[in-house]
Amino acid sequence: MGSFSITHWLILLVVVVVVFGTSKLRNAGKDLGGAVKGFKEAVKDENTEHAKKQVVLDHEGNAYKGERTTSNKVDTSSTHSTPVDDKHNV
Repeated sequence: MGSFSITHWLILLVVVVVVFGTSKLRNAGKDLGGAVKGFKEAVKDENTEHAKKQVVLDHEGNAYKGERTTSNKVDTSSTHSTPVDDKHNV
């Protein structure tokens, strides 16, 4: 048993068209195309949202490092007198 030849595919196509009809196949094609389009838009929106979050994180990281930003810096001073081990700082 090997792969189907072109004649097998043509016979299968004719049988599918006879069983389902062209209108149902056309509607199924439109539905499938709409689903693919919706998926692509969702992926694009997710990538855009991820890029926005990354910009915010980069901006906050620059503020933490003491670089000039337009936002207010976060007060990192601690009221505890416990010594801090540098290995555990992120």
